[in-house]
Amino acid sequence: MNETIQTCRQILRQAQSVGVQGRVAAVRGLTVNVADFPAPVGAACRIVRSQQSLEARVVGFAGEYAVVMPTGSTTGISRGDRVQLLSAQPALPVGPGMLGRVLDGRGQPIDGMGAIRPAARRPIWPEPISPMQRRRITQPLATGVRAIDAMLTVGQGQRMGILSGSGVGKSVLLGMIARFTSAPVVVVSLIGERGREVRDFIERDLGPQGLAKSVVIVSTGDEPPLRRVQAGAVATAVAEHFRDQGQDVVLLMDSLTRLAMAQRQIGLAAGEPPSTRGYTPSVFSLLPQLLERAGRTASGSITAFYAVLLEADDLAEPLSDAVRAVTDGHIYLSRDLAVRGHYPAIDCLQSISRLMSDLADAAHQQAAREVLSSLAGYREIYEMVSVGAYQAGGSPEYDRAIRAYPLIREFLAQTVDQPDSLAAARGKLIELAGRIRSLAAPAAGRGRPLAVAARPRERRP
Repeated sequence: MNETIQTCRQILRQAQSVGVQGRVAAVRGLTVNVADFPAPVGAACRIVRSQQSLEARVVGFAGEYAVVMPTGSTTGISRGDRVQLLSAQPALPVGPGMLGRVLDGRGQPIDGMGAIRPAARRPIWPEPISPMQRRRITQPLATGVRAIDAMLTVGQGQRMGILSGSGVGKSVLLGMIARFTSAPVVVVSLIGERGREVRDFIERDLGPQGLAKSVVIVSTGDEPPLRRVQAGAVATAVAEHFRDQGQDVVLLMDSLTRLAMAQRQIGLAAGEPPSTRGYTPSVFSLLPQLLERAGRTASGSITAFYAVLLEADDLAEPLSDAVRAVTDGHIYLSRDLAVRGHYPAIDCLQSISRLMSDLADAAHQQAAREVLSSLAGYREIYEMVSVGAYQAGGSPEYDRAIRAYPLIREFLAQTVDQPDSLAAARGKLIELAGRIRSLAAPAAGRGRPLAVAARPRERRP
């Protein structure tokens, strides 16, 4: 009874008068100018067309007009059409029945399995969490991916960026995390994907095992930009619902770049000036507003992985810089490793987990440092080895790194159907570090060249 009363009170607090109405004055590109419509920015409204109604959001003001962006095509909108206010704070129906379902950017099911019975409603854009309500991240989260659990240990409530160019295995890695993670609930947001790839991800990368504990929110690239931005907010609101129910949730967003591009379209249509590489200022204010919603509270946690597409594989491009400034670490997927058949193509030297020192014990951290040291040594000497300019015995450290590299590569590689527990990943890492320490270098001047000049030059690892 008490829960019912609380739900009713929440609905009443969010209810808004529908008596506020305006009229369409003009259509300009993706936006609609509405006269006599005193609604706040972010308010949900409805454009009553001759054929059918169309949902929209207030995105700004131009003189005496409210600038409204529809969530669908502007085709069919006429001057003088009525615009009705629905809610000053858009809300989303949520409940346990969402698990195993596929939803659109509005939170409506699109999998043909019928309606979802909601248990409550949540604001899509809630107020920020007070810093004093957050809890420290002290418990590691098993992702099932050995390279992450061993070398880039992630905690419950941590936010990580996954940085990669196109076609490097980003979606496959997200599918592995969704299937193998120890978290009981996974929320996946596919933003701006090609329509063909949605079913591929659900059936191939996620699979029945991953879908059973997941909620998938989809907004494809042919949908309006407002729907794509809303899909990211809806996915975060769903994750917040399960977190507040006491669950540890994993949120996977693919990709944050396409969400930022959609926000850029909205900003330009609303009259914002373009700034860094064409991105509008609202893009860089949206990123922390959205990403800061993940984290750990007294009730549960949201561990988030945000995929970022790198333009020309450039780690210094402005969007990836902004994401790295907000998140608690990043995972870089290397194209050089991918073309060599090394999957997942995680470049541990270019990746970091800022909370690993709080989550891993001393033996784990020491083993990770030793493996990274050998990996860095091999990368330094690789060019000389590939052209036959280095002979064994020249440097004990380099000799050891060269002999250790096949062992390290074997340890970091993993097939998509071969999960590893957190304890197993830690044990294998410590064992690997011990094997590297035991490698003996041959006497100087008595070894043969490790490569010949005629050998074709390979890409850097």
